[in-house]
Amino acid sequence: MAWVLLAVAGLLEVGWSIGMKYTEGFTRPWPSVFTVAGIVASMFLLSQAARTLPIGTAYGVWVGIGAAGAAVLGMVVLGEPVTAARIFFIALLLVAVVGLKATSGH
Repeated sequence: MAWVLLAVAGLLEVGWSIGMKYTEGFTRPWPSVFTVAGIVASMFLLSQAARTLPIGTAYGVWVGIGAAGAAVLGMVVLGEPVTAARIFFIALLLVAVVGLKATSGH
């Protein structure tokens, strides 16, 4: 169950990180409310997963999901540059996330 919570926390991190773009420095009320709610929910689920999983693994996987997801959505939704190097490093992040899970002992 901890891995499910962690995956959801990571997906929420993707959501709130992309949401930051739409808050315009937290000057737009509704995008700001949704972004802050995503941050709180993501952190809460991370903390619940970390009760069972090693914190280094939980945090690393959470950050990896968030970073890779935000980078991909940035390219797909926000029109950020799509380069071979960016795709390579996103893939490298995903390999690291899988490696952390595989070596966590849980």
